[in-house]
Amino acid sequence: MQRRNFLVAAGAAFLTACNKVGETETFAKLVEGAQNWHRGLHRSLGGGRITMAPEYTRAELSPNFRGNGSRTVGTPEYDAAQAEGFVNWQLAIDGLVENPLMLNMEAIRALPQRTQITRHDCVEGWSAIGEWTGPQLSAILNTAKVKEGANFVVFHCADNLNGADYYESCDMDDAFHPQTIVAHELNGEALPIKNGAPLRLRLERQLGYKHPKFLTHIEVVASLDDIHGGLGGYWEDRAGYQWYAGI
Repeated sequence: MQRRNFLVAAGAAFLTACNKVGETETFAKLVEGAQNWHRGLHRSLGGGRITMAPEYTRAELSPNFRGNGSRTVGTPEYDAAQAEGFVNWQLAIDGLVENPLMLNMEAIRALPQRTQITRHDCVEGWSAIGEWTGPQLSAILNTAKVKEGANFVVFHCADNLNGADYYESCDMDDAFHPQTIVAHELNGEALPIKNGAPLRLRLERQLGYKHPKFLTHIEVVASLDDIHGGLGGYWEDRAGYQWYAGI
């Protein structure tokens, strides 16, 4: 365990230092290589098995699961959807799939559900334990039938920060991980607005900014290069956050 902590800390320190080098082609290749090393290290520590994020008991739930980032969307369309209880909220699934989908909340709740109690670790330094319920992303993607050549899943959101739409992404390993779910409940109740109602992703093996809220669209792609800033996420594009934020 001590060796594992040392290696993860060393990788994180190396990546942080890389952010100060500069935006050259050599730098970009260096960061990409280091990031891939960090991802490979994180997964190899599981000995080739599917590694699971720790799960907790209801007795360990945090008394308040705070909101962060966008606390609401604030558009007329979102306010109208909220007023009617999100009954007509639509989640599109498209891109490199044979069977594009448009799921409303009734359809999402009708899918097999997974409930898990996990800890949310925010890059700002706080953590909270919550119980999340929703269908596994793998079940949705299997229904959509992912095509050959798909490498990433992009999550588009309704919220807009500083003039740019929020988005995130993950690779296919994390997309099909059993703990990756599209959550619509927190602690047995409908997802609160501050936590991303009506839908948010739970990508349990990564830091909180990889768990996008207010989901409207899931897109399966071969490359992230042409998606927004090309680095795979809102904060990755703007603040140098690492695309793979494994914990």
